[in-house]
Amino acid sequence: MPKPKHRGALRRRWQTQPRRKQRYVVLMTVCLLLFALAAPVGALAGADWGIVMCVVAAAIPPVAVILGNIADPRDPKNHDARYGPNASR
Repeated sequence: MPKPKHRGALRRRWQTQPRRKQRYVVLMTVCLLLFALAAPVGALAGADWGIVMCVVAAAIPPVAVILGNIADPRDPKNHDARYGPNASR
């Protein structure tokens, strides 16, 4: 099965934009830590706190995707956005 042509472009875009990657990785790490710590916190501090941690962790991935895809106006190489501060007019 042939590889899709767009994969190389997506990989290059991901590697050339470290700020996007850093934002996404930080938020997803926080998400995983919240999920992992929800059970011990729920056992020690009460089930309510564990449930709140799980709800917050479930809300983080969509926010991480949105923040990870925002164009950076200070990055001169980031002019591939169709909308926003770096869109070609």
